[in-house]
Amino acid sequence: MPHLLQEQEVSMLRAEIEMLMKERQSLLKATGAAAVFIANLDSGTLPEDAYEAAEMLSNCLNDLPEDTLRDALDKVRAELTGSE
Repeated sequence: MPHLLQEQEVSMLRAEIEMLMKERQSLLKATGAAAVFIANLDSGTLPEDAYEAAEMLSNCLNDLPEDTLRDALDKVRAELTGSE
């Protein structure tokens, strides 16, 4: 009986890890898209009431660890070139 319980726990943990990895990929994709958007944004044409949101997004992106941002940009690049 303890062996069966351990197998169930391992299975549940495996499922949780897989779910978290899928979520990470989605978050990387969104982050990469946001970074590309901000990089290509022309602040001169941005409506004034969008400045605060754009600045907040820019600050959030700048606060990310470099490796995470690189992974996010790679994810978007792969998506755009179709090599994902």
